[in-house]
Amino acid sequence: MAAKVFESIGKLGLGLAVAGGVVNSALYNVDAGHRAVIFDRFRGVQDVVVGEGTHFLIPWVQKPIIFDCRSRPRNVPVITGSKDLQNVNITLRILFRPVTAQLPRIFTSIGEDYDERVLPSITTEILKSVVARFDAGELITQRELVSRQVSEDLTERAATFGLILDDVSLVSPA
Repeated sequence: MAAKVFESIGKLGLGLAVAGGVVNSALYNVDAGHRAVIFDRFRGVQDVVVGEGTHFLIPWVQKPIIFDCRSRPRNVPVITGSKDLQNVNITLRILFRPVTAQLPRIFTSIGEDYDERVLPSITTEILKSVVARFDAGELITQRELVSRQVSEDLTERAATFGLILDDVSLVSPA
């Protein structure tokens, strides 16, 4: 009699463990300040961006890709030439974040490491084009103008990649 009771309890426990494992693999969390893009093995990257909270997915078919959408800093050092052919070392500090509505496009066209791929190249491009308009002395005396021009050009260029620049500042011209 007791053996049958323990056998039925064991079966019930095993059934609950399997059910719990399936439910656990069908849930995922998106933390505060983050967004998720769903990759479906049959339909590809979904166009819907998932907000914060706990969400369901189809196990082994769908996979969430979590993106940090908070402002993050990045320092980009650049060596460039001025109008009078002087070498100038400039470090640019950028606070950036992705446009949440464009996360599926960012993931499919650039990848999860979009900041590593995009920011150094566009920063170098913009800094070289702006600094080449000024003499070495003008870079120091007209620092605000240079900083504003770099910020405007870089913000416009970053928008084409789905990035928002919250702040751009020249840290160390030398």
